[in-house]
Formats: sequence, structure tokens, C-alpha cells
Amino acid sequence: MPAPIRLRELIRTIRTARTQAEEREMIQKECAAIRSSFREEDNTYRCRNVAKLLYMHMLGYPAHFGQLECLKLIASQKFTDKRIGYLGAMLLLDERQDVHLLMTNCIKNDLNHSTQYVQGLALCTLGCMGSSEMCRDLAGEVEKLLKTSNSYLRKKAALCAVHVIRKVPELMEMFLPATKNLLNEKNHGVLHTSVVLLTEMCERSPDMLAHFRKLVPQLVRILKNLIMSGYSPEHDVSGISDPFLQVRILRLLRILGRNDDDSSEAMNDILAQVATNTETSKNVGNAILYETVLTIMDIKSESGLRVLAINILGRFLLNNDKNIRYVALTSLLKTVQTDHNAVQRHRSTIVDCLKDLDVSIKRRAMELSFALVNGNNVRGMMKELLYFLDSCEPEFKADCASGIFLAAEKYAPSKRWHIDTIMRVLTTAGSYVRDDAVPNLIQLITNSVEMHAYTVQRLYKAILGDYSQQPLVQVASWCIGEYGDLLVSGQCEEEEPIQVTEDEVLDILESVLISNMSASVTRGYALTAIMKLSTRFTCTVNRIKKVVSIYGSSIDVELQQRAVEYNALFKKYDHMRPALLERMPVMEKATTNGPTEIVQTNGETEPAVLETKPPSAAFLFSTGIPSITAYNKNGLKIDFTFERSNTNPSVTVITIQASNSTELDMTDFVFQAAVPKTFQLQLLSPSSSVIPAFNSGTITQVIKVLNPQKQQLRMRIKLTYNHKGSAMQDLAEVNNFPPQSWQ
Repeated sequence: MPAPIRLRELIRTIRTARTQAEEREMIQKECAAIRSSFREEDNTYRCRNVAKLLYMHMLGYPAHFGQLECLKLIASQKFTDKRIGYLGAMLLLDERQDVHLLMTNCIKNDLNHSTQYVQGLALCTLGCMGSSEMCRDLAGEVEKLLKTSNSYLRKKAALCAVHVIRKVPELMEMFLPATKNLLNEKNHGVLHTSVVLLTEMCERSPDMLAHFRKLVPQLVRILKNLIMSGYSPEHDVSGISDPFLQVRILRLLRILGRNDDDSSEAMNDILAQVATNTETSKNVGNAILYETVLTIMDIKSESGLRVLAINILGRFLLNNDKNIRYVALTSLLKTVQTDHNAVQRHRSTIVDCLKDLDVSIKRRAMELSFALVNGNNVRGMMKELLYFLDSCEPEFKADCASGIFLAAEKYAPSKRWHIDTIMRVLTTAGSYVRDDAVPNLIQLITNSVEMHAYTVQRLYKAILGDYSQQPLVQVASWCIGEYGDLLVSGQCEEEEPIQVTEDEVLDILESVLISNMSASVTRGYALTAIMKLSTRFTCTVNRIKKVVSIYGSSIDVELQQRAVEYNALFKKYDHMRPALLERMPVMEKATTNGPTEIVQTNGETEPAVLETKPPSAAFLFSTGIPSITAYNKNGLKIDFTFERSNTNPSVTVITIQASNSTELDMTDFVFQAAVPKTFQLQLLSPSSSVIPAFNSGTITQVIKVLNPQKQQLRMRIKLTYNHKGSAMQDLAEVNNFPPQSWQ
């Protein structure tokens, strides 16, 4: 049989293929030749054939038939064969295939080989694809190599030990004595891998974390030697001594200093030195500074050091590199709740990032800008954010509009400013606002009694000839229906009144009804507004009757039903019409997601709407029952506090508090609960449907549980909400209710 072609010739041949089909034909032809060679047990060219097979595997073609040939190469005595065999094993085998267990004995023999490079191959392979069974069998050999004096083997053994610990965490203590000694090594490669091993052990075991905290002074000393050492060509990267080792040490210090005062105190000085002495002109220095900032923010550092870290992030915002600007914005967003004043100093730079061309930087800058809004800067920040809303891409408008609504509701300096701001949003991005924006604005306008004339005049002007922003048209229709008499009378004191006749007002509303841009809901608003004007206008009642009667035969069922009912009001119940259509009273704050209960039916659950009434203050009295955490997952935490009813001792009143520790709001939050059939449960309305980020606010909701038989309380809860653009849902059991809550 002729000698097979070399790997280099195969690569050259495949690269000459002009089409995918031609390449596939070449690969199939070569695979057939390799299979024939394997069947003939050709030991001479096995290494060459496996190397070609690995190249085909890298191109995405199947190469599983070469797995056993890799094992044969590993068993060979030649180093060149072992090298290709181990490489093939790492690429073609994993712990899901039983073939890999056949390698265990070969790896064990090679770990005890006299040649360090063969031992290194075995360590690399075990550290790459060793299963838990292999790791258990070979951990002893790895631990011996950790204690050897050979630096080449120690660094590879340390990385292999990391893999062993990940697969079999209970073997961690075996590596403890050897790991301590690794930090005394002068070789940077060994130091680097030992820090990686220490980090893995600290992350996986609280006991190891407490044990290794005593190494903080030694790690600080190593880091100080690195930043103070002179030029070393072996470790220098862009003028900085071994930045990879510096970053690894900073990460380990972050883990060791978290929630520990003594360790944090020991590393404060070195962190300040790294922050002030690191060169920022190159990306290498920026990487170290970023890790330093993360460490300062995560440990119990001094306030001055935290301000220094935030100033570094502020400098990052001025960097030309987009990635650096992005990580700076993300880090500032995480720290804004704890160091609000320090981040405020960089507000102008953050606002400038809203004009960046990169969409990811824009989004982070927008989120951070909303986090910086407070009562002192709300006017200036809203001006910038409204300008951003005018010019931003469509995918930003919904989030930006929601953020402006929330900030305006929380920090509005006056009701007029609040109304003007929301109207500006509706005019600019009305089609992108959330569904609850319309009822919320209507409620705001209703409660601002002194602003009724001003608001209806502004809204009337806003929709003249433009019906494209449907939420704006809906609010305007509602307001014109409610306060049309104020619009016609020209009683506005806040700005120059306009002269409008009753017919002109009706013309606008009729235009909304017949416009092709009007949605069915908008037409409903307009028809209801026209009907309300029949009690507010005096000269156009006949015209209103005619318009209403026309829509009694509309093909839109909703519109038809409204018109038929309004016609009946005119004909049969005209004496009741003024009372039915009188002006709306001041509204109380309402929520968008109604209360529900999960009713148990043959093992299935289905929601049932309950009547809701706010609990009176006299209904509750404190009993000193300890609170519990019912749910804590994915940044969402739900706590239960308990009270006993003053009127019925069998009723337990549970108040839930939902908080959100992530960096983004959780929206459309709905809490549902189910209890065994011997209990009766009632859910009252929640305080909101949005849980603010960074634990900056909570949602509260009251649950009443009737337990006449005094049985142990058990509850199943269901949580649904939107977070980071995706719908989340989870079920959980709550069985840790304190005895005082049900006895």
C-alpha cells in the first residue's frame, strides 16, 4: 500500500477546493484511505493519519472512528506518537464516552514517566477531559507532582488539580498542604497556576476561604514586588510586569477580602498603590485597573479608596476604546446605589455617552442616567433624556419612555412639570410606551384639579391633525370628554387661552373616529368622549345624538355596543344621563395586575380572581411573629412578615415584600399562592407591578389565610415577571412557617 499523503499536502489540497461539495468529496476520499489504513493495523503511518483526522475534525467533519487509534498512539513508547495521541484524546473524547476510561492506566503510567514532557502531556489531558472516576483514581499522582521540584511539572499539576477539584470537590483537602507551598515559588508560571488553584478552592469551600485568609499578607507582598520590580523581558507586556499574574492575584484578593474587615484592611494600601502606579496609556494597564476597581468595590474598603476607584471608571469613560467605556458604565451601574455622590461627579460624562454610536454603550448610559436621577437634578437629567428619546433608535424608545415615567413620578418638582414631561414623551414616542401609561396619566390629570384647563388645552393642540401617537390620542380624547367645557370656555390661566367652539371640538373627535390610524381602543375613547360632551356642551347635543346613532351599526362590535348603550341613554334613560356622565372623582392609586388566588382542583392549579379590599388599620395588630425568607433566587427575594387578625384569631395576615438585587427592574410582577383545601386564602392588591433594581424599592402585598383547624401552614407560590427582555416563571414550596403563625 502506498504511503499516505502528509498533513501539509492534505491542507494544501483542501484549500484548492472551489466549492463546498468539492471539499466534501476530498475529505470523504481521504477518510476512506485512513479507514483502510486503520483496518490494516498500519503502525508506521498511524500518527500521520490521526493528525490528518484531527484537522478534518477541526473543519467540522466526523472523526469519531479515530478514537481507538488515539488510545493506541498513547500506549506507544515514542513521544511523537504520544503527543498526537493525547491531542486526539482531548479533541475526540469526553467523559460521556466509555472509551475514555481505557486511557486511565496509560495516563497513570505516563504521570510516573521519567521524561517531564510525557508527564506534561498526561497532566494536560487529565486536566482537559478527565471524568470524575479518572480524577479519583489519579488524584494521588497529581498531588505527588505538585510537590516535585520541577517548575514545568508543578504548574501543569496545579492546573490539573483545578480540574480534579471541579469534578470531585471532596478531594480538595488532599491538595491543601502542597498548595500552601506553591506561593513560595519564584517561577511566575507556578505562581500563576497556584493562584488559580487557590481561587478555585476558595470559591468552592467556605472553610478553605477562611483558612486561606491568612495568606493575604503573602499575596500582597507578591503583588507589591510585581509593581515595584524593574524591567524583566521575560514577563514584560507593554511595560508592565506580568499583568496576567497581577490580574489573578487581584481576583483572589477580591474573594478573600469580601465580608472580612481584617483582610480588607491588609490589602487597602496595595490596592491604592496599584490604582495610582499603573500605566493607563496601554490596554494592559487598563485591564489591571479594572480588576483593581472591582476588588475595591467588592471588599470592605475605605471610602477614599472607593472614590479613587470611581474616578478611575470616570477616566475610562473618556477612553477611545468602546470596550473600556462599556465596562466602565457597567461597573458604575453596579456601584451607583452604594456610592451615589461619587458617581454623580461624572454625570456629564455619562450623559455624553448617550450620544455614542455604539448601541450597547447607549443602553448602559441610559440605564445609568436613570439611576442618577434625583430630586436635585431631575429637570436637567430629564431634559437630556427627552433629547435622547427624540433621536434614539426605536429599540430604545420603550425602555427610555418607561424610565422617564418612573423618574417623573418619583421626583417631579411640580404637577405641571410632571404633566408636561409625560405629554412630551407621548408626543415623541407615544407608540412605544407601556400599556399602563394611559391610565396612569389619566389618573395624574384627574388628581391635578387646578391643572385641568391647562392640560386639556395642551392635549387639544397636540392632536390637531396628528393621530399617529395612539396613547396620546387616547389621553386627549378622555380629557376632552371630561373637561371639554373648560376648553371651550377658555379659562386657562397657566398659558394664553385659545378660542375653540363646540363644533371644532366635535370635529376633532369625529376625525379620530374615522381615521385609519385609530385603533379600536382609541375609537372607543373618542366615542365615549363625544357622549360625555352631551352633558358639558349645550348647542351641539343633536349632533352628538346623530354621531352616536351612526355607530350603532358599526362592524366593530365594541364600538357598536357602546353606541347602542349610549343611544338607550338618550332615549329611555335621558333623566339619568347627567348623573351617569358627571365628572370623574379624584382617583386613588391603582395597580395594573389584579389579585389572584391559585385554587387547587384535582392536583391542578388555576387562577381565581378575588374581591379586594384594603385592610384597615384596626384590623391588624402586631404579635411579634418572626419573619421568614420564602424565596431567594436569581436576584429576586421575597420575605414574609406575619400578623394576627384582631377580629378573628384564626386569620393570619401575611405581608410579602419582594425586592430585586439585580441591575435591571423586574416588570409585570405577579405573585400567586395556593394552600391546602383545609385553609382559605385571599390575596389583596399588590402595591406595584415593578420591582426596582439594586434593592432600591419593594413591592408589598397582603395575604389573608383562614386556618380554623390550626393545622401547620404550607403554601405553594408561583412567580411570574419580565426581566432583561424575557418572561420568567417559577414555582416554589414554602414549608418553614414559624409555629406562632398557625398555632
